[in-house]
Amino acid sequence: MKQISVFLENKPGSLYAVLQKLKEQAINLRALSLADTAEFGVLRFIVEEPEKTAEYLQKSGFTATVTEVLTVGVEDRPGGLCEVVEILTQSGMSIEYLYAFVAPQGRHAYVVLRVEDPDKAKRFLNEHRIPILEELTL
Repeated sequence: MKQISVFLENKPGSLYAVLQKLKEQAINLRALSLADTAEFGVLRFIVEEPEKTAEYLQKSGFTATVTEVLTVGVEDRPGGLCEVVEILTQSGMSIEYLYAFVAPQGRHAYVVLRVEDPDKAKRFLNEHRIPILEELTL
């Protein structure tokens, strides 16, 4: 799955400016994360047409990139995420960042993971029967 990352100045109105552009194009956010440092922030999100959305944001003056991420299904219960992270840790994989969202149906949560080698991570997760979302189907 692909996500969009947008770099934002850490000042009032930066987030609003991006969200306003998405609203103008009727782009629905399916998952998002916002992290910041003293000088800038990184808004990461998933939408239905990431390349098209990133291109629109770039034309609107934002620094937007498309990144490959893994989105895995996790049982929505205590320890569900721990089990997925354990699989990746035992395979020697490092997680750069992650964020999560719960499916409207309520039995599964989904975790968006950025790892160094997505193909290797997919192999290990598939061996342990961890479901991987290949496209936005929620």
